[in-house]
Amino acid sequence: MSGDPIYTEMIIEYSRNPSNYGKIDEPHIHRHDSNPLCGDSIDLYLNIDDKKISDVKFDGKGCAICMACTSVLTEMIKGKDLDYVKKFEKDELLSELGLEHLIKTSPVRIKCALLSLKALKYGIYSYFAEKMNDIESAGNLKEEASSLY
Repeated sequence: MSGDPIYTEMIIEYSRNPSNYGKIDEPHIHRHDSNPLCGDSIDLYLNIDDKKISDVKFDGKGCAICMACTSVLTEMIKGKDLDYVKKFEKDELLSELGLEHLIKTSPVRIKCALLSLKALKYGIYSYFAEKMNDIESAGNLKEEASSLY
């Protein structure tokens, strides 16, 4: 594992000690997603206050890349407004962990890296569409989520 360039020290550290790991009781958004090719399975929980993500947590299991990317994503979106989160792109997440090369070199691993972002986009879409009855504000999040990889 240590000879593989995608397993950097930061990825290993985040996978062993993830940030924002746990559950939120009665969250405004709860989204489950999985990657059966690798065995990744996560639940993302978010609370929204004043159009900002006031709290975010995740629960589940997965490979080091999935756990690290999910952990970093929660750090990057916590406290941010929904407009920022709606526009959040996969390159931002991948570059935070130095994983930009996965897009071209490892189509299987890109699914591990972007599973949490896919769950986030679908979750925010559902929040706007179902809970706020505002499909227009959801924009094209559903299409973005389905075309991440």
